[in-house]
Amino acid sequence: MDAVNFVRRGRKLLYPLFVLGIVALFVVIGMANPFFVQSVRLLTFDSMQKLAPRAYDERQPVRVVDIDDKSLEVLGQWPWPRTVMAELIGKIGAAGAASITTDIIYAEPDRTSLGRYTKNLPADKADEVAKLVGGPLDNDAVFADTISKLPVVLGTVLIDDGSPKVPTQKSGFAVAGDDPRPFLHGFTGVLPNLPALDTAASGIGATNWIPDHDGIIRRVPLMFRAGDKYVPSLAAEALRVAQGAGSFVLKASNASGETAYGAKTGLNHIKIGAIEAPTDADGGIWPRFRHFDARSYIPAWKVMSGDIAPDALNGDLVLLGISAPGLKDVRATPLDSTVPGVELHVQMLEQLLTGVRLTRPDYAPPLELVFTIVASLLIAVLLPRVRASYSSALAVVIVAGIFGYAWYAFTKQSLLFDPVNPSLAVTVMFFACTAWTYRQTQNQKGEIRKAFGQYLSPDVVQQLIANPEKLALGGEERPLTIMFCDVRNFTSLSESLDAQGLTHFINTLLTPLTGAILERRGTVDKYMGDAIMAFWNAPLPLDGHARNAVEAAIAMANSMPDFNVRWKAEMEAAGRVYKEVKIGIGLNTGVACVGNLGSDQRFDYSVIGDEVNIASRFEGLTKQYGMTLAIGERTAEEVSGSGLGTLEIDLVRVKGRVTPSRLFTLTETLNVPEGRTPELMEMHAAFITAYRSQQWDEAIALKVKLTAIGVPGLEKLYEIYTHRIEDYLANPPGADWDGAYTATEK
Repeated sequence: MDAVNFVRRGRKLLYPLFVLGIVALFVVIGMANPFFVQSVRLLTFDSMQKLAPRAYDERQPVRVVDIDDKSLEVLGQWPWPRTVMAELIGKIGAAGAASITTDIIYAEPDRTSLGRYTKNLPADKADEVAKLVGGPLDNDAVFADTISKLPVVLGTVLIDDGSPKVPTQKSGFAVAGDDPRPFLHGFTGVLPNLPALDTAASGIGATNWIPDHDGIIRRVPLMFRAGDKYVPSLAAEALRVAQGAGSFVLKASNASGETAYGAKTGLNHIKIGAIEAPTDADGGIWPRFRHFDARSYIPAWKVMSGDIAPDALNGDLVLLGISAPGLKDVRATPLDSTVPGVELHVQMLEQLLTGVRLTRPDYAPPLELVFTIVASLLIAVLLPRVRASYSSALAVVIVAGIFGYAWYAFTKQSLLFDPVNPSLAVTVMFFACTAWTYRQTQNQKGEIRKAFGQYLSPDVVQQLIANPEKLALGGEERPLTIMFCDVRNFTSLSESLDAQGLTHFINTLLTPLTGAILERRGTVDKYMGDAIMAFWNAPLPLDGHARNAVEAAIAMANSMPDFNVRWKAEMEAAGRVYKEVKIGIGLNTGVACVGNLGSDQRFDYSVIGDEVNIASRFEGLTKQYGMTLAIGERTAEEVSGSGLGTLEIDLVRVKGRVTPSRLFTLTETLNVPEGRTPELMEMHAAFITAYRSQQWDEAIALKVKLTAIGVPGLEKLYEIYTHRIEDYLANPPGADWDGAYTATEK
């Protein structure tokens, strides 16, 4: 492979490599999952939740007994004595609660217990104080006694301060499949309640949350790990106790029915009693949040005052929580910037009971990568092939389709798919490919300017730049008017010139001739020394291309007197012999092949075909007939009726062809005396008719009259006809003579 082909093929590979580089970048981003991608993804998921939040359903058996500002006003400042808490929990139990969960940690003894003040008294004195005040000495004992008789779940806090404290486990844990503990959120120990309280409780659950970097809680773990011990979340434990279940069943990778192909991928499901919840590998779920709704909240003061129906909480999962702003138990969700911490447990329980939750499936990341690759490549493939407006619409449609699918999956299937990375990839690919295409277009325009700027008129070049698709590469057949122009006796002219002078002569001569061609929207095919080859009606279609070519030829012929004046002055100034410069122009109209012709190494925009050869022969015949311009019959027909004077010169069988061609010229190139053109045209037509009818005497008489008009450009032509007639008088051509002359020279 030569260097030119190597470079050309290398350029063709640049765009695919450019595209693949962008695709690879976003594949890496999708797999690496950097911070900024996570942030945008989470904000997108938040937006979906805001646009389609879950509605509150009053039928759900989850209620909050709320320690609000009014309750603090009625029952006293916080913290309340444990006896008050015991009474409150007792009333909740009496109202028929299936489980009572308190989102409060009781890590220290009650400071209001009388026992704190009587512990240093003798036992009999302490009893007297107790009888005197009519109450217990140890509020915590009262509280423990109360919760031991009811399905109460206490909270605990998992900590990472190096504490080795082991959590109190109230349930069993059955594991199916691989050990899921390495995948769970792990802590070193717990901050427990008072031992008596933990012992009395029916369940103990972690109150911990795992917020994202912006402080918003979007995922909630159902299971944690403290050391090597399992610790259920508060909501999971509340659900277990409400059902009376004794154990959690943790289904991990490679468990029966869980496909992991031998890989350890963490948790898949957690079974709580009769409810089985799909989870992420770390045991978390994506809640589908709803806005805070006060209808699920009952103020604690109403419960204490008996201002609720006896069965108001019958069968409900009740959480004892705090909404009073001063106690600062608030959290943030995708829908609400501040909600009571207990609200998250409520919404978790609602979703565990109904099964309405969001899922970020394991196959989501690879599917998103597939979306990224396919959508990006689709843009890259189609963009260079469609218009800019269509490509913009295509990009919008693809991005809208990605977001539309993500929205459909969210609203109809409760699945979370990230539309951000694929859409960002499409957007970047669109702008990158647009920039690339623009750059290529500019390069293409530059190449068109470079390739055609010297051969086409500026307005034609601009049209090609604006519509490069009109430049058909490889060749096509179309009607053209072809011109050949040559300098007469160039050899003798060049003999008196050195190389520098000859170059100057050629440039000085060809400049006005080329200008005449370009001004009439012609295409200069090539320069061949002192000759010019040009054509019309390519690369862009041109109505009246024959007329434009004829007008260019007339302008070229008319430019020669001025050129000769300048050239004579230059030659005389240089002390050289001046010789008049004459040109011959041949024009022919017909179908030819035009396009980029040549080889892989080098090609030119050119024309080939029989009609091109004929035009070249016509130019050669002008030398024989002693005139400036010779045009073919089709060209003459195209300009007839345009006000130009056409004269038929001869019927010639050019060299290399059997079929004769009618040859014409234009009176505008013959220097006809003023006012004599109509007479000349009429008499010349009669002369040609008489000649071809073998009416030699009439032809001779007409020739004499034509010569008398005094047209310099026709003198040699009439001499040729005189010699022919003399020959035919001596040697009659016969009845089958068609009037054609066979040219023996090109």
